[in-house]
Amino acid sequence: MSPTRRTPRTGTRHKAHDSEGTAAAAPGTAPDDRTARGRGGSAAVIGSLGVVFGDIGTSPLYAMRTAFSMDHNAVAPTPANVYGIISLVLWTLTLIVTVKYVLLVTRADNDGQGGILALVALLRRRITGRRGVLVVTALGMLGAALFYGDSVITPAISVLSAAEGLTTLSPGLQPLVVPVSAGILALLFAVQPFGTGKVGRAFGPVMLGWFLVMAALGVPHVLAHPEILMSLSPHWAVELMLRQPFAAFVLLGAVVLTVTGAEALYADLGHFGARAVRTAWLAVALPALALVYLGQGASVLTAPASASDPFFRLAPSALQAPLLVLAMAATVIASQAVISGAFSVTRQAIRLGLLPRLTVRHTSAREEGQIYLPTVNWALFAGVMSLVLVFSSSERLAGAYGLAVTGTLLLESAIFLVFAHTVWRWGPWRIAAYVCAVGLLECLLFAANTVKLLVGGWLPLLVAGIVLVLMVTWRRGYERVSAERRRIERPLLPFIRGLSEEPVLRTPGTAVFPHPDARTAPLAMVQCVRSLRALHAHVVLVRLVDANVPHVPAEHRIRVEDLGRAAGGGAAGSAHRSVTPSRCGIVRVTVSVGFTDSPDIPRSLALAARQLEEAGIALDLDEVRYFLSVLALQPRRTHRLREWRQKLFLALEKNQADRTEAFRLPPDRTIVLGSELEV
Repeated sequence: MSPTRRTPRTGTRHKAHDSEGTAAAAPGTAPDDRTARGRGGSAAVIGSLGVVFGDIGTSPLYAMRTAFSMDHNAVAPTPANVYGIISLVLWTLTLIVTVKYVLLVTRADNDGQGGILALVALLRRRITGRRGVLVVTALGMLGAALFYGDSVITPAISVLSAAEGLTTLSPGLQPLVVPVSAGILALLFAVQPFGTGKVGRAFGPVMLGWFLVMAALGVPHVLAHPEILMSLSPHWAVELMLRQPFAAFVLLGAVVLTVTGAEALYADLGHFGARAVRTAWLAVALPALALVYLGQGASVLTAPASASDPFFRLAPSALQAPLLVLAMAATVIASQAVISGAFSVTRQAIRLGLLPRLTVRHTSAREEGQIYLPTVNWALFAGVMSLVLVFSSSERLAGAYGLAVTGTLLLESAIFLVFAHTVWRWGPWRIAAYVCAVGLLECLLFAANTVKLLVGGWLPLLVAGIVLVLMVTWRRGYERVSAERRRIERPLLPFIRGLSEEPVLRTPGTAVFPHPDARTAPLAMVQCVRSLRALHAHVVLVRLVDANVPHVPAEHRIRVEDLGRAAGGGAAGSAHRSVTPSRCGIVRVTVSVGFTDSPDIPRSLALAARQLEEAGIALDLDEVRYFLSVLALQPRRTHRLREWRQKLFLALEKNQADRTEAFRLPPDRTIVLGSELEV
């Protein structure tokens, strides 16, 4: 896009470009004691079971069934093959989930927040050099895009796999699978506005019961066939891969189903905290999963025909109906992990400037990480319902599953290794050990899932590609329009000095101008002087600055500068409590916000009230007038190959969330002024 300047004008154009939200990153600030890292009580542990481990906890429903049915039953249920498959599953869980995520990656949190973009935000503060920052950001964008691809498929395959349990009760119930799945998913997405905290409290006990039931189902079969415990040795997995390399390679496409949700485990870290997540996994989830997979293996050894549905055949026929009901409840909860993870990833992407501003609703008065994004929720709902109606079975969806998951695993490993080398100072030997233990396995899983590309694997890649195009288009368009905006706006200090030379009426009261750029005057303020020839007696410029940390405590959040002194040749601005009364009544309040903090401008001004009073501005928040700068974007004729990106950027810009709501401004005292720009 190549912006072209147009004649400024005043008006109330609401669907227009703005950049009051954030600016360049501020230095890191000290975390406060409310960080999610410290939460590890029993309530948080049970809550994390209901939100974080739902996906990975329901993998036994379909993972082993898929393993034995892949490539037209290429792997026969012989004892050696069963030992090899169970060994592959258990060691994949151990290396990827336990070692990588639970023991290592969750330690690389950004003040309690997890997810690939939280790690990117952390690294952007540590890496020196523009090229390194660009590479890490690009990897984060690609990983986040793949996460969205996974987020669309996971709820569909999880709920379908449980609903298909109806056929174990009676084959005639097959026509009910899709309607039942659709109804369950509709209910799940409908409860999202209540928040992950309440959902977790409701779902947590159910998932605790699910894990206990899985363990109870597995134990009798393990006791009846104790030789299945030999599969705890990794040599069975190696032996299978050496004896049947092609079949084992294809088999890895099913093994990856056992770790789906591992990436959501990290993305959901901010909802309950690392300590609760680790405790829930090591004390509840991992032992239960190990027992149920061992039990399925033992069941197949006893009755090879059970390989067609090894999970439900663990239970006696009299208990299959209650187990089906519990499985349906568990798969609903399984979908919660990726849904809440998608909320967290989207919010982080917005704060990093990768996506346009969306409506973010806080669902907890105490936990900043518990949020709800209506646009993301209903977009996921539409995508998931489409997959259920089109594919209509978990077996068909299994072909589309895995490629996005393994791609995300590899990208997170790459960024984590950069973090470990940069921040933890890992040497070559530690990095090599990680690559050999975890990286090689993830590469094999990714390679095995590439064979699914033509049979459905393209689907998550298509979703990821769409999201990536949105991110790149928004980031480039926003940067270019912001650069042109800076050219339209006048340099701040010369503008303030010129106020004494222009016939400007200073009216009583206080005006607040949100503005991200410390070097220029807000466009709305320029228009007040240029077109209205009037300006309030007291002017407060509010600059919201991304701190690249999840939360900034109140005592570190505010900085006040006297722009009258700076424009008059004095100090560049007095910070904190050393502010002296302003000569021209113009001050700037810089607000450092973390990517889980709400950009509430009135609340920030209340925090700055004492410092503003020292600067000569007695702030009455009930009388303040807020002025938003707006740049109305108009399309211009461009080369046809670029026209679609221009239209896409304008559509994203037009449909951003309203700034009045985002900044918590009173609508009856908010005024919009600005100019027009061709892009």
